[in-house]
Amino acid sequence: MNLRKLASVAFALPLVLWGCSNNNGEATSTANTGIESTDTLTIYTTIFPLQDFAQKIGGDYVDVKSVYPPGTDAHTFDPSSKEMIELADADLFIYNGVQLEPFADAAVETLQSEDVAILEATEGVDLISSHGHEDGEAHDHSAEEDSHDHSAEEHDHAEGETAHDHSAEEDSHDHSAEEHDHAEGETAHDHDGEKHSHSAEEETHDHSDAEHDHSTEESQHNHVHGEFDPHAWLDPIRAIEMAENIKDELVTLMPVQEEAFNENFETLKAQLMELDEEMHSMVESKEDPVILVSHAAYGYWESHYGIIQISITGLSPTQEPSQQQLLDIIAEAQEHSIEYVLFEQSVTPRVAETIQNEIGAESLTLNNMEVVTEEDIQAGEDYVSIMQMNIELLDKAMK
Repeated sequence: MNLRKLASVAFALPLVLWGCSNNNGEATSTANTGIESTDTLTIYTTIFPLQDFAQKIGGDYVDVKSVYPPGTDAHTFDPSSKEMIELADADLFIYNGVQLEPFADAAVETLQSEDVAILEATEGVDLISSHGHEDGEAHDHSAEEDSHDHSAEEHDHAEGETAHDHSAEEDSHDHSAEEHDHAEGETAHDHDGEKHSHSAEEETHDHSDAEHDHSTEESQHNHVHGEFDPHAWLDPIRAIEMAENIKDELVTLMPVQEEAFNENFETLKAQLMELDEEMHSMVESKEDPVILVSHAAYGYWESHYGIIQISITGLSPTQEPSQQQLLDIIAEAQEHSIEYVLFEQSVTPRVAETIQNEIGAESLTLNNMEVVTEEDIQAGEDYVSIMQMNIELLDKAMK
């Protein structure tokens, strides 16, 4: 958002909110006191999973909209002054954070002085490092939590287990095809004065046929999404944590509906846990779980399930590889006899089409759920149904 637009929004917001919220002393929504009636909460979100989770948890007590138009590129979206004013008239704004949404910092700064609750959905979620996914290189899989052992015991979601205990699940995984070494560390990540506790696991990944040293590129490109990979919603277990953050915020805003929100959350949690088991079962059946993707958004699938992504562009689809990296990507794809390039529903980098033609691969459309299309909306698709389609597509793409 440029300075002129931000200045005009900042000037307009107090006037609009004064007219909208000055209701003769009647109760209005605030992040501090909660809503004292059963009126509907007006909620705006960024990415689709946040919209879906908020609607499912809030049920009849929420009206949820995404600020993203269908099919837009979430990495480049910039709201208009009108859209910012609509945000300022909401009860709650939910965004992913971790520098996924370029406009969010300015929006949050503007909205903080107004009567709008703000939730960063990834707050407190364990995030993986973004190193190794910048500038079109998933070859140095430094964000992977490796040595994956997909035994059933590792994924025991007992009734009393909380959504925040995943350390046993995410560790000791074994890839039969490849061996990975990594050093684990715990770091604290600070967003807007609040602490994030993220496991930033660093590792080295050894390809016997080709060595890829991208340490210089990694340090140069970390600014695109910061130190951590923002695509946590693609892991259903981490998605549970994000959904729980939403539930807790809804309870704060409308405590009279706490029982309904808790019940709806538990229903959603059960669905996400079932998705997690489906994904594990599918990946465990593969001898060579490697995918060639147009955009390095799938580090959490590497981390949690042991899928290996060969990515053509970086964490942002605008990060195209160098000529040498292109050659490395082609060589690695041929080494694994890749038959499909997985494009995304909203962005198709031209360089990905070049590689597809070079290796003679077919194309499939993978849905990263940052945004949905008009077709998805008309079909009534949700997070669960889209993830199930993704699982079927991955089953076809991997050997």
